[in-house]
Amino acid sequence: MIRSIRIVTSPRSLFRSGSRCLTNSSSPPANEPLLQFAPGSEEVIKLKDAINELKRSAPHDIPVVIGGRELRLGEVREQVVPYNHSDKLARFHVADEQILQKAIEESLKVRQQWERTPMEERAKVFDKAADLIGGKYRYQVLASTLLGQAKTPIQAEIDATCELIDFYRYNAHYARALLDEQPRDGTDATNRIVYRGLEGFVVAIPPFNFTAIGGNLSGSPVIMGNVTLWKPSNSAVLSNWIVFKILHEAGLPPGVLSFVPSSGSVMGRVMTSHPALAGISFTGSYDTFIQIWKSIGDNINLYKNFPRIIGECGGKNFHFVHPSADVEIVAPSTIRSAFEYSGQKCSACSRIYIPKSLANDVIDRLLAIHSEIKLGNPEDFSTFMSAVIDKSSFDNISRYIDYAKNSPDCTILAGGGCDDSVGYFIEPTIILTTNPHDKTMTEEIFGPVLSVYIYDDYTQYPGVLDLIDSSSPYALCGAVFAREESAIEQCSAALREACGNFYINDKCTGSIVGQQPFGGSRSSGTNDKTATPYYLTKWTSPLAIKRSVVTQNQWKPLHID
Repeated sequence: MIRSIRIVTSPRSLFRSGSRCLTNSSSPPANEPLLQFAPGSEEVIKLKDAINELKRSAPHDIPVVIGGRELRLGEVREQVVPYNHSDKLARFHVADEQILQKAIEESLKVRQQWERTPMEERAKVFDKAADLIGGKYRYQVLASTLLGQAKTPIQAEIDATCELIDFYRYNAHYARALLDEQPRDGTDATNRIVYRGLEGFVVAIPPFNFTAIGGNLSGSPVIMGNVTLWKPSNSAVLSNWIVFKILHEAGLPPGVLSFVPSSGSVMGRVMTSHPALAGISFTGSYDTFIQIWKSIGDNINLYKNFPRIIGECGGKNFHFVHPSADVEIVAPSTIRSAFEYSGQKCSACSRIYIPKSLANDVIDRLLAIHSEIKLGNPEDFSTFMSAVIDKSSFDNISRYIDYAKNSPDCTILAGGGCDDSVGYFIEPTIILTTNPHDKTMTEEIFGPVLSVYIYDDYTQYPGVLDLIDSSSPYALCGAVFAREESAIEQCSAALREACGNFYINDKCTGSIVGQQPFGGSRSSGTNDKTATPYYLTKWTSPLAIKRSVVTQNQWKPLHID
């Protein structure tokens, strides 16, 4: 089944007040159709061939690229296959402080030329890249994401092809449409806005969990005329490298985008101490983002311009079940949200609040579905979920599970097994807690762990809504399940500030570009909503231009004789 497609409102309507449109914008693009990988299908055969080809040629040698030149340096690190960590997928060269400084210098050399390249030419690069990802390189991008990030075929397809294609097509569409959004003319002058790129360089720091985020965090500033340093996650270097090469095949000039695998601490020190820093596009941990922000604050007098800072930092996403909810919707939606991609989506459900009146039915259904989940190698296309990304993640998640096993407030209802002998495997785990403030209910775990709290229908509702809103510092995603319209309205009002993406009778994962712009607030980030016109304007320094059309030869106002 192809994902549902809804035509979204044109960006013209988002800026309609007082606007003067110079040209007619095209309609928003349709979302990329999702392949289903049915047994025996053509896509299954092609993907398996691509997987085998990448495995045969491993480990892949990945250089640093600055100014269009590939550099192979002294320090080399490895990207392993998470579900079989003895397999070395890639060897990537690491940029040190000197090389990062050189990358900045090289990018600034081409900044003016790229910034002054017409928007249409820049947009065409991303249209072409989207076509290449959807066609010529679809299965190579999928295979690199499956192998390197342990995604099942359908999860890789959702991410590395469909979402990335949508990011590039929608960004190109919105970038063009921005040119149409102009102030009105006066009786004595014409007016226009030029969407300049930022004066300096941008750094893109994506996470491991979505290839699409790597392509978008680096690509969004570029399409708006900025030069950008792309620091890929060490656990997603191969897929990001393939996308980097695709962008250049699509026509991106050398030097505009640098590919700089590097240490986070070294990158942080170099970028925040350079006066030409213009912006940072980040997705990752709250602690890292806070450190970046503090470093920028410490150096604020150094910069030529105030750096733009965009960050997304994860969440403690909730499902709230109202007594009127349909159990047959709640259970599968929660299982999918909590355990697809091993709970490593920023939006994954990690806490659920169930009314006492439905508790037995919901939990029984959750456990029934849980018993059918297959954990294993994603090269077996019948696998539902695979390993977590690396040893550090495995250890962190294991500690939470060990805590729950020993806590008097917690009971392991299902799963709880952890084994890193071959790959970083953690069983999908369901924890029942009697303490709504237990750390399994309030702290981000970022793994296949779902915590359950049962509330009393009569004594705790609607107060439990305040508990959901206040018990975690995050505000990324949440969902409410109810059949009573009055309950939906009540929950929507009470949880208005609790998340940036709110779902009604649906799982809290699965936002689609052009349909549900993604982002959260509080400790979840700056909520800038990727792949929207207002997200793109964050990467611009608009110039307002007035041109007089009447003779201005008088200096006296009319009331002076």
